[in-house]
Amino acid sequence: MTYLFMIILASNLFVGILLGVSSIGGFLLPLIFVGLLELPLRDSLALSFLSFAVAGIIGAYFYWKSGNMDIKLATYLSIGSIPGALIGVKLNVLIPDHAAKLLLYLFVLASGISLFLKSKKGDKKASDAPPKSKLLDSKVSLLFIGLISAAVCSLTGAGGPILLVPLLSNLGISIRVAVGICLLNSVVIAIPSVFGYFQYSNMENLELLLTASVIGQVIGTVIGSWSSNKVKVHYLSISIALLTVISSTYMIIMLFLQQ
Repeated sequence: MTYLFMIILASNLFVGILLGVSSIGGFLLPLIFVGLLELPLRDSLALSFLSFAVAGIIGAYFYWKSGNMDIKLATYLSIGSIPGALIGVKLNVLIPDHAAKLLLYLFVLASGISLFLKSKKGDKKASDAPPKSKLLDSKVSLLFIGLISAAVCSLTGAGGPILLVPLLSNLGISIRVAVGICLLNSVVIAIPSVFGYFQYSNMENLELLLTASVIGQVIGTVIGSWSSNKVKVHYLSISIALLTVISSTYMIIMLFLQQ
């Protein structure tokens, strides 16, 4: 248990730094817990979503302080995300573990490919941003986007920003404001997901591992936030994307070989 505590602490520290620097990389946690440590699926998702909540609170605070937050938009997305997160948990529990793991690995693989393609294109200039979509003026549309994105995230164990940031930026929200909104929204997705998956956990001393997740995530996210201006996010994004694609592909192959 001491060994597992230290591994989870170190994993959260590493991913927390990535999240603090660039808001990306959270989807690596369930991959590490399920694929490498071979922890039970629902326990792994409970640990992962707790980490997403902690990182989201810290990250959203930094973005709010810097003026990169649209509270009204985040509120409507989050209202839709609450039932969406609960739906995602229920769907995950209803399907077999093998299918749930495959969904996780496939979504992480798709996220890695998407991140790689986006990183290769480079950062868009503000003048190149698309005009604001009318969908953002519709409360119903925002509630629906929040519900669907939360359901996908809670079902697969992926972090919210990897899905919502590109969507919002394509709808005309500046990239930094989109990240701030998604970090806040990830907290709303994570909280019901943590409690939902915790009900189906069966590991002993899970509370101790939850503590390791919180400690590692707090320290890592704060370090990452402080050092964000010293790191070239473009190269970091490419590195994370390549690591994700290779790791998730390996996990998918191993999952089929174990059948």
